[in-house]
Amino acid sequence: MITESNSLELRARVHAALGDPARLAIVDTLRLGDAAPGEIAQARGLATNLVAHHVKVLEATGLVVRTRSEGDRRRTYLRLLPDALAAIAFPALPPADRVVFVCTHNSARSQLAAALWARRSRIPADSAGTEPADRVHPRAVRVAGRHGLRLDPAHTAHVRDVVRAGDLVIAVCDNAHEHLPDQARPRLHWSVPDPARADTDDAFEAALTEISDRIDRLAPALTPRDTP
Repeated sequence: MITESNSLELRARVHAALGDPARLAIVDTLRLGDAAPGEIAQARGLATNLVAHHVKVLEATGLVVRTRSEGDRRRTYLRLLPDALAAIAFPALPPADRVVFVCTHNSARSQLAAALWARRSRIPADSAGTEPADRVHPRAVRVAGRHGLRLDPAHTAHVRDVVRAGDLVIAVCDNAHEHLPDQARPRLHWSVPDPARADTDDAFEAALTEISDRIDRLAPALTPRDTP
């Protein structure tokens, strides 16, 4: 059980860690998507050794965790831990015409994400793949159905045929994030493990749950472009 005293101590540690402008900038970068340390250094104009120092502080405080890429195993990504979000304000996001979720094969994660988004937001959503498969994964269709979501088993698409100017593109897998063409940017990255690797219903359920949690955080922060 978390007591009021423990909660205050946790919040105090979080605020202390964020007292440095560079660490606050790193957390802002990770608020709605994952990023590699090198990507943070480039985006924020920080030296890589300085980023490494600040990341150690954030990890020790329990604000971020490091995971290894399923694509390039030499890369690691940083993820902001949900329990630390209560003390952190949402960074501003520009309005979007649509949200487009992208994974490698457009056969599971991106399809599930677009279906979930349609339930949570009035901003239109679509999905695509960098190397689209011929069909949606049967387990994705089955798991979606159990949650009242409908996926078209025969509909997959290539990112070049879907993404338009004004879209917020979200890569929901590491390979897609690492291989998206420049015209697909700006975008967010969600490092969601590939459920097809395990190929079990539990793995697809876990992917659906993680994507749902992330959408719950993003949807209230995003407004359509036509909103005054």
